[in-house]
Amino acid sequence: MWEKVQETVSYIQSQTQFSPEYGVILGSGLGGFTDDIEIEYTLPYSDIPNFPVSTVQGHKGALVFGTIGDKKVMAMQGRFHFYEGYDMKEVTFPVRVMKYLGVEKLIVSNASGGVNDNYEVGSIVLIKDHINMMPEHPLNGKNDERFGPRFVNMSDPYSLNMILKAKEIAKALSITVHDGIYLGLQGPTFETLAEYKMVKILGADCVGMSTVPEVIVARHMEMETFGLSVITDMGNEDNIETVSHAEVLEAAKKAEPHVRNLIKELIKQY
Repeated sequence: MWEKVQETVSYIQSQTQFSPEYGVILGSGLGGFTDDIEIEYTLPYSDIPNFPVSTVQGHKGALVFGTIGDKKVMAMQGRFHFYEGYDMKEVTFPVRVMKYLGVEKLIVSNASGGVNDNYEVGSIVLIKDHINMMPEHPLNGKNDERFGPRFVNMSDPYSLNMILKAKEIAKALSITVHDGIYLGLQGPTFETLAEYKMVKILGADCVGMSTVPEVIVARHMEMETFGLSVITDMGNEDNIETVSHAEVLEAAKKAEPHVRNLIKELIKQY
């Protein structure tokens, strides 16, 4: 892993001569955020050594480098998921690369199903904690101390300071935000009625198929992390909405302008 990461970092540095402070991983339907970046370089995943390639509609598949205000940013247009057939080390490989390119702050976004009665389709949730129910752990196997410690403290996986700043920005922009706990499941099926009920019983507010592995690996390398979820469907013990991936993308698109403004201002101001 170490050698692969260094090879990939060396290639990207040779193509970009760019040292980003912020890394952004864009979820389903949220790829338009890159329009807010003054882009200097774009690298398709397919050109990057050791990089997986995204196979999901709504995930474009490129690394974008540029600036927002005076901050240097790299963004992933499209992430990788365990359900695509990648193992967790492949899913989180780009986070390792980000760290060694210079990224100290990671922002992750996703689309998720809501179980909190205060949410509705289109709600924006600042993730304050997560529950990991993925079937494979990204830190499983022999630990390489060059990346981080064997046992990672996960008492504060999502930066409280970044959450507080995001709430301040949301208030100034008149954007309604909630905070909540995200539960990660394998997918790729949407949840059954019983599974939604389980998510709520376990104390989570929303459920999705990503984010948790990337955040674990970011914290392994002591990156400051901020997570944001767009609620694209709702399910509770009395009712479950039928949902398709196209509808998820559509719901995310409607919330996207607010998400983009929030992330853009957080990067500028934090």
